[in-house]
Amino acid sequence: MSRNSSSTDISSSQQRRGFWLRTLHQWHWISSAICLIGMLLFAATGITLNHASKIEAKPEVVNRTAKLSPELLAGLGSRVEGNAPLPKASAEWLSDELGVSIGSRPAEWSEEEIYLSLPTPGADAWLSVDRGSGAVEFERTDRGWISYLNDLHKGRNAGPAWSWFLDLFATACLVFCITGLFLLQMHAKQRRMTWPYVGLGLIVPLLLALLFIH
Repeated sequence: MSRNSSSTDISSSQQRRGFWLRTLHQWHWISSAICLIGMLLFAATGITLNHASKIEAKPEVVNRTAKLSPELLAGLGSRVEGNAPLPKASAEWLSDELGVSIGSRPAEWSEEEIYLSLPTPGADAWLSVDRGSGAVEFERTDRGWISYLNDLHKGRNAGPAWSWFLDLFATACLVFCITGLFLLQMHAKQRRMTWPYVGLGLIVPLLLALLFIH
């Protein structure tokens, strides 16, 4: 009876181990597939951000001018202070005329001028509307594709959709790392250097932070 019971326990233990190994491997490879391109992008931009001062960029500045029609100028209304989007008709006309997406971004209103900041990843832009004459001035400074990717890394001026992607990407990375940790634990008995390597990954950045960052 004891031998049969022992064999049953071993078989049950092996089945549980096999189940968890299959489950963890499945979650691990699925999360790694989801994370792959994003991790490559973030690893590469981590290097470019770390050496941003050494990477030369030649900003390209574009200036454009336009003028609102009397009807559009009158349609701006009487607001003289605060922040609010431009009226839809004016926003659509300016978007077409200047080749820039304005949408419902809030502008700064004053008695003399309406100022709208239009930053995007890798570029800064703005436009101003003279409320007396309807004269429009637009300027865009493009800092290049490396700056564009760096800003995506930081989520700078990338909008809500990219922010949601970053949250999903971070969640997938957590799943990838946590399932990897459990797989390490399950294989640690056959791989003696598992925990020393894991400890090294913790100790090295910790020592660098304590000794060299002040």
